[in-house]
Amino acid sequence: MKIDFTKSQDGLVPAVVQDAKTKNVLMLGYMNEEALTKTLEIENVTFYSRSKQRLWTKGEESGNFLKLVSIKEDCDKDALLVFANPVGPTCHTGTDTCWGGDNVQSFGFLSELESIISLRKENEEDKNSYVASLFRKGINKIAQKVGEEAVETVIEAKDNNDDLFLNESADLLFHYLILLQAKGYKLQDIERTLIGRHQKD
Repeated sequence: MKIDFTKSQDGLVPAVVQDAKTKNVLMLGYMNEEALTKTLEIENVTFYSRSKQRLWTKGEESGNFLKLVSIKEDCDKDALLVFANPVGPTCHTGTDTCWGGDNVQSFGFLSELESIISLRKENEEDKNSYVASLFRKGINKIAQKVGEEAVETVIEAKDNNDDLFLNESADLLFHYLILLQAKGYKLQDIERTLIGRHQKD
């Protein structure tokens, strides 16, 4: 890694810290050459504090360290992208990130869909909602629907109609998300199980 610390008068380069797992941006700090070297040595993200005028290891007082995973330099060699695993909240205000909000795993639109399903579950008396009607009918009906969609997906997988296969696959995944919540789980729980299996291999 060859960073050009001479591009700024103070010898500092911006270092964006990203959660290695969730990919959420946690904070922005600045590193000089000494801070980068120390980060690599102790594997706790260390910055040069412009206010304290010294090296500052994130968490040295609070215990909320940023455990280093890896570092990448940008194309101009004058900025860093730091991947880390946070120990506790990152911001001094107590929030997970310096932009507020929770540092939670996002699965894109699937996470949005999970939120919608959760709202329907909370309002299962809604007579106009298909999802709410499934929750009213209970776990057996929801599990039955997953089974039906799984069979239909298998049938379409043996055919050559890609559109039908994708639509049945979407139906299967949709009803599976409902089943997960009916059992009190979400995608992150399945991810955690898969990661655990992977680490054992």
